Amino acid sequence: MFSSPGAPRAPEGEGGPPAPAPNLTSNRRLQQTQAQVVDIMRVNVDKVLERDQKLSELDDRADALQAGASQFESSAAKLKNKYWWKNCKVGARVSHHASGRR
Repeated sequence: MFSSPGAPRAPEGEGGPPAPAPNLTSNRRLQQTQAQVVDIMRVNVDKVLERDQKLSELDDRADALQAGASQFESSAAKLKNKYWWKNCKVGARVSHHASGRR
């Protein structure tokens, strides 16, 4: 319980294992914290590298898709013009036959 100011005390360290030096435990804690931070940073760097790789692949796919879309647009325009002219020719023939070539 409470001891009076004049009561004799047992010297510290007696009656149990010796307490580690404060600097030693502090250094160990710092080393553990440092090791944890280093591990977290390694994981983060790995994640950044994976993300960069995925972004690069996505960029390549987007470029390929853009090229395909441009090619499709060009082909669609040519096909539209082809069938527009074909339709004009058919219309001209029908009109020509209907106008008096009976």
